[in-house]
Amino acid sequence: MTVLASALDTGGPDYAAHRAAMLDKLAALDTEHAKALAGGGEKYVARHRGRGKLLARERIELLVDPDSPFLELSPLAAWGSDYPVGASLVTGIGVVEGVECLITANDPTVRGGASNPWTLRKALRANEIAFANRLPVISLVESGGADLPSQKEIFIPGGALFRDLTRLSAAGIPTIAVVFGNSTAGGAYVPGMSDHTVMIRERSKVFLGGPPLVKMATGEESDDESLGGAEMHARTSGLADHYAVDEPDALRQARRIVARLNHRKARPDPAGFGAGAGGVLPPKYDEDELLGIVPGDLKTPFDPREVIARVVDGSDFDEFKPLYGPSLVTGWASLHGYPVGVLANAQGVLFSAESQKAAQFIQLANQRDIPLVFLHNTTGYMVGKEYEQGGIIKHGAMMINAVSNSRVPHLSVLMGASYGAGHYGMCGRAYDPRFLFAWPSAKSAVMGPQQLAGVLSIVARAAAAAKGQPYDDEADAGLRAMVEAQIESESLPMFLSGRLYDDGVIDPRDTRTVLGLCLSAIHTAPVEGARGGFGVFRM
Repeated sequence: MTVLASALDTGGPDYAAHRAAMLDKLAALDTEHAKALAGGGEKYVARHRGRGKLLARERIELLVDPDSPFLELSPLAAWGSDYPVGASLVTGIGVVEGVECLITANDPTVRGGASNPWTLRKALRANEIAFANRLPVISLVESGGADLPSQKEIFIPGGALFRDLTRLSAAGIPTIAVVFGNSTAGGAYVPGMSDHTVMIRERSKVFLGGPPLVKMATGEESDDESLGGAEMHARTSGLADHYAVDEPDALRQARRIVARLNHRKARPDPAGFGAGAGGVLPPKYDEDELLGIVPGDLKTPFDPREVIARVVDGSDFDEFKPLYGPSLVTGWASLHGYPVGVLANAQGVLFSAESQKAAQFIQLANQRDIPLVFLHNTTGYMVGKEYEQGGIIKHGAMMINAVSNSRVPHLSVLMGASYGAGHYGMCGRAYDPRFLFAWPSAKSAVMGPQQLAGVLSIVARAAAAAKGQPYDDEADAGLRAMVEAQIESESLPMFLSGRLYDDGVIDPRDTRTVLGLCLSAIHTAPVEGARGGFGVFRM
């Protein structure tokens, strides 16, 4: 074993300051997560319970195996928008009858579970995860369909939800719908297009148009039960495959469906924790110490090996090219028994050597079918005459080429800065990582706020000089302050998570657990690397 040695001074003032700053950020994050948990608020939660119904997360808790984890995804979706935090939908990965499944649940306390534009984005991201990792999809449905005032943003792109269900089924990935209440209009196609559908007596209502719409369209008088009730669909239309007497019974039947799927992982899970034969050793260092590693000022570098040592099995890490391109740490490890290649930014800036080193390392991982973990703390690729003449563009392009065409699964964690093309080279959202998470300390933008404001100032000053006009320094100072404040707010993880640019903002102490759950889900599908399938590398 090659156990990483830690130089972290947990008794020093820097560690204490970093830890305090991180705890403050975590407290703010908890406040925002509480908004998602609150759903539509006390009034609508009480009304929902008064009808004898379970909340969305309570349904999930009864669905998944007892004492098993549920990895909730995108809990801050819609943060900073006009819609409630969480986007009236809960999504995540949980284990049902020993099978990892992608679970979605409408939150009916938020406008009856109606879908707004952020609900759609969140649902489509969930389907994308299910497809890439071959996870069965379980939809816990209670929704009145589209939020009508925002229909212009939902109707046309919303058709992709139904397309996804049919494509999942065609790919041999099971889809299950459990209907707890209304599933109206477009929402009726979720049970209609799922492989298995469970409906509940006197609760489930599935119809393309409810009684008022039918009256308006045809003049026909009807009622909910005869038009779309569970008994009608179980006895007459045949839409319901399973007829449940109440919510717990519906969830029990959903579990039995999963138990009969005969759905197998492409690779068995590795042996569990422990020092015995075949066991997985936990890190040598306390995960709690992850709180004190990242400086509050992201201009201050930190050693990512301190993070790696508290995340990978046994803190065992075999570094690749340690003396070459030292501002990017690369190497091999295992995480919860799964082999991984790690790329972690050390000093922030990526130079030509780091870019070439990364490209070679990514190729090696693809030869060996090993997933890659990217730990971000980069200000981007180095600029300046010396570096341009040295080929930073072609070498940065080489790294981005390798990331773009790599076929092994990628996992990204934004620990600190993730700016400019460095975000791309380290497998940002646009490069299709299987999962991407951020720490509360993360920031991501085209460049830092001060740099961006300074560039705008220089351009404006040059434009004024070219026209022979005087430059207003006072107005310039105000503009710079305004731009810096805007970019700073738009760089923060909650802002980015609200737009689904990540899959969640996580407590650093949970990093090993979250990555382990993701690696397990990833291995439901085959893990196969590219074999020479890269674009032309400029040498």
